[in-house]
Amino acid sequence: MAEFKLIDLIRARATQARDDVVLGIGDDAALLQPPPGMQLVVAMDTLNDGVHFPPGTDPAHVGWKALAVNLSDLAAMAAEPAWCTLSLSLPDGDPAWVAGFLDGFLALASLYDVALVGGDTTRGPLSISVTVHGFVDPGRALRRDGARVGDGVWVSGTLGGAAAALGQWRAGETIAPALRERLERPRPRIALGRALAGVANACIDISDGVLADLGHVCVASGVAVRLEVDALPGREALRPHLGDDAARMLQASGGDDYELCFTAPGDADATVRAAADAAETGVEVTRVGTVVAGQGVQALDRDGRSWLPARKGHEHFVP
Repeated sequence: MAEFKLIDLIRARATQARDDVVLGIGDDAALLQPPPGMQLVVAMDTLNDGVHFPPGTDPAHVGWKALAVNLSDLAAMAAEPAWCTLSLSLPDGDPAWVAGFLDGFLALASLYDVALVGGDTTRGPLSISVTVHGFVDPGRALRRDGARVGDGVWVSGTLGGAAAALGQWRAGETIAPALRERLERPRPRIALGRALAGVANACIDISDGVLADLGHVCVASGVAVRLEVDALPGREALRPHLGDDAARMLQASGGDDYELCFTAPGDADATVRAAADAAETGVEVTRVGTVVAGQGVQALDRDGRSWLPARKGHEHFVP
């Protein structure tokens, strides 16, 4: 299918209506009207074939994940999603693939009232870039630089499943269905992020591994973290597929979880759990460490011994 026919296909499917979209797909640019007094939150991520998803992945799952990983960044900032743009690089203009991709992408968009307002299509290796826009009240955004000594460190959901699925794919094994779900259909924690505004002091989404991502919080906040790696949730689901040591490694540094990692005052455990319950996300939050004076992340096992993984997290330009 020719490029402009593909654009027509996308425009015909992108029917999520919002009053703040003055002009959407079809012109040189979109016209958007942010609500008065709100701050605009913008994030962008790219997914590449063979890096973020195995070749041959169902296009609906690719579409879902392409939007989900971006919405996860808004969740980490306690933002309410509003709009997105989509850039598709495709090896050919396959309308069936694009239609399948839109099935997943627009299904997730409708869950969070996200309007697709523009983008681009081009010929090239399969690659998807999405930019999302959301709103947050001034002074209410969660940031990486707010962690304080004495804070508890928390994570949402479970960790390690997506990395385990990627490991099975790379090993030529059949991916376990439960692990595949974690890889292909991550759930952005939008409601939880919104509920944590005013409760958490700092927040980040876990994309590269909790060790690496907590390291960013430490640098931004000028603190250190003692992380209890055996408290990371989800080990039971990994044990049928991995040994305990491999499961610990993937939970701490595997990445692709798209859960939230946040800090909150050390005496606020009940408040944190109440906020999570009120968000009605159906996701548990687990305290996994403490913010202390110093620099960097110190990982400790269940016996309090220092634990050092081969690497702290995923890095695109490190083999």
